[in-house]
Amino acid sequence: MDVVSQLLTGFVNALTPQYLVLAAIGVTIGTAVGVLPGIGPALTVALLLPVTYNFDPTGALIMFAGIYYGGMYGGSTTSILLNTPGESASVATTFEGFAMAKAGRAGAALATAAIGSFVAGTLSTILLTFAAPALARVALLFQPADYFALTVLAFVSVTALVGSSIIRGMISLFIGLFFGLIGIDVLSGQVRFTFGIVELLDGIDVVVVAVGLFAVGEALYVVSQLRQTQAEVLGVRSSVGMTREEWRRSWPAWLRGALIGFPLGALPAGGAEIPTFLSYTVEKRLSKYKDEWGRGAIEGVAGPEAANNAAFSGVLVPLLTLGLPTSATAAILLAAFQIYNLQPGPLLFQKAPNLVWTLIASLYIGNVMLLILNLPLIRIWVKILTIPRPLLYSGILVFGTLGVYSMANSFVDVVSMYVIGVIGFWMRRFRIPVGPAILGLILLPLAEAQFRRALAISQGDVSVFVTRPLSFGLLLAAMVALVLPYLPALINRLTGRQSAGRLVFGQGDED
Repeated sequence: MDVVSQLLTGFVNALTPQYLVLAAIGVTIGTAVGVLPGIGPALTVALLLPVTYNFDPTGALIMFAGIYYGGMYGGSTTSILLNTPGESASVATTFEGFAMAKAGRAGAALATAAIGSFVAGTLSTILLTFAAPALARVALLFQPADYFALTVLAFVSVTALVGSSIIRGMISLFIGLFFGLIGIDVLSGQVRFTFGIVELLDGIDVVVVAVGLFAVGEALYVVSQLRQTQAEVLGVRSSVGMTREEWRRSWPAWLRGALIGFPLGALPAGGAEIPTFLSYTVEKRLSKYKDEWGRGAIEGVAGPEAANNAAFSGVLVPLLTLGLPTSATAAILLAAFQIYNLQPGPLLFQKAPNLVWTLIASLYIGNVMLLILNLPLIRIWVKILTIPRPLLYSGILVFGTLGVYSMANSFVDVVSMYVIGVIGFWMRRFRIPVGPAILGLILLPLAEAQFRRALAISQGDVSVFVTRPLSFGLLLAAMVALVLPYLPALINRLTGRQSAGRLVFGQGDED
């Protein structure tokens, strides 16, 4: 009952006018951003980090969570009407959603996406409410060696399971680790990789790197890919709603999607790509209407969209209880916590309970706001798809430049942002995922500090990382994550079949 009383206190705080307005702003911006192809919630939160420096921490995090939630839903609109996912977690929705739109059933597809997002988001938030405090109590048992092993698991799993190549993932990770090393070593006082630039002694701010990689890199890449012709946007020719038969076929998919999305989102490298594709596969396997798949099966939209939104609540479990981001957007949210001198982890529930429970309560409220906002205004969101790309990305560059400069009035920060943006452009050009770079930058200080602390406690005995059962188990899980993508090819080779190549869970990392 302690959890229930704390949640009720969170609702009292979250229902204040200030936080209600910020939640509404967050879900509105998130939905608008999710509708636009290529502009995901990670980019938006990164752009808004400088703007919220003087915000109340609770209010800022409520708005960022709303952006994340809204972005998850908004991507379905583009997937259904344009056959182009607004962010990587919406790829599975395109398979049946666009087919439904071409058949004149866009209204039903958009309705099942919106209602499914609400149902799954609410169920997964309930699970978050009770799972997070329990995991936080378990995390109090972690020792420095365990935390180091946990960061290794995060590095390896995100690098290995997201993207098309482990080599590309490792390149991205080491780029992030290099950025994290720039500045003065806290323990030894040695200057590292500043190249004689005084402004870099304090290191490169994570906001500079995030805006550079996501905003500038994405803008430069989109500009390089622009064509004179634009894809046709299918209109919503029918009312936004579902028939009784479509309701009957959708609700089991919503429940299954929620049960798939939440636990997989909570895993390292879980994110939303894996559960959405898994949900699509499960619904196709269980469906009684095999002949409709590929031509507009409504379960193929309901399941993945439910899994998509449920994964967000799952992502918050390791973020709040362990300080471990499992997606690019979660890594940016971790940076937002750190900006306000808050370190997510097991002690967060003890040191800042009002913030945590107000944030969780705001998820319930934001979920209702999304449902109210999206169904009546769907035709307005469709209009956003007509914004000219040059105008849109020029605005992003201007906004990003002003935001980074306003943090410290530093010209070096702006130059660093654009240099990193060029790196981000080439990363996209060669299909190197951006997520591992952000993860490496943010988690490096934790990994380095816990590694040194573990060695100090054990008096230099490195066996401490394998003699503790928990740290050994986490390192073993990291090894499994490293070889897992190659298991299908290995099994095929051992059984004499032709190799099917590497198992790829997802091509994007901007969720």
